Amino acid sequence: MSWLITPQIKSLDGVPVGTPYGGGYIAGFISHTADGNPTHALIVAPRATGATGSSQWKTTATTTAGTGSSFDGAANTAAMVTAGIDDHPAAQFCVNLSIGGFTDWYLPARYELDIAYFNLKPSTDANSTSLGTNIYAVPQRNINWTTTYPAQTALTAFNTTAEAFVADNHWSSSENTGFAIYGWFVNFFSGFQGDFRLKTNGLRVRAFRRIAL
Repeated sequence: MSWLITPQIKSLDGVPVGTPYGGGYIAGFISHTADGNPTHALIVAPRATGATGSSQWKTTATTTAGTGSSFDGAANTAAMVTAGIDDHPAAQFCVNLSIGGFTDWYLPARYELDIAYFNLKPSTDANSTSLGTNIYAVPQRNINWTTTYPAQTALTAFNTTAEAFVADNHWSSSENTGFAIYGWFVNFFSGFQGDFRLKTNGLRVRAFRRIAL
């Protein structure tokens, strides 16, 4: 496995962000060590088979132990499996997928979705300027966005209806650890991240998998 990261070039084994790889498309890179060094490549599932319109985070607005990570969606999803995957419809959709021979799909954490928004922003709409920092992103981001940065992706598949994220709220697997009745979501209209949606609400889901580097 090889990787090349610069602010201008992001690729895995020579395949740049946004192109097919590992059952889906490379959505970006994450650093679990939060130091700018990539630990995993993030793969977003194809829209036709790896996305769904409305799923609950949980069938009851109660806590699920082990789902507090803001950057490790696989760990959060594993905790939902342990707690009872039938009670977690959004994660259940992801773990039941088999795409391209891969079955390790999961419900992404909030900062994983943030990385996908940054790299694959679907529209020209203004960004939320109260967000943007992400110490887990590669390259690491330590400042908030402007209304025009990040810009709409230049990748045709992700700025049209083919693979583009729907400009709507998407569930992350990250629980609001302060108020367990809520889960974190990321809006693909502006990149806004919120922690005030009841887990029993139905939001969009897009599955991820990851490749260790």
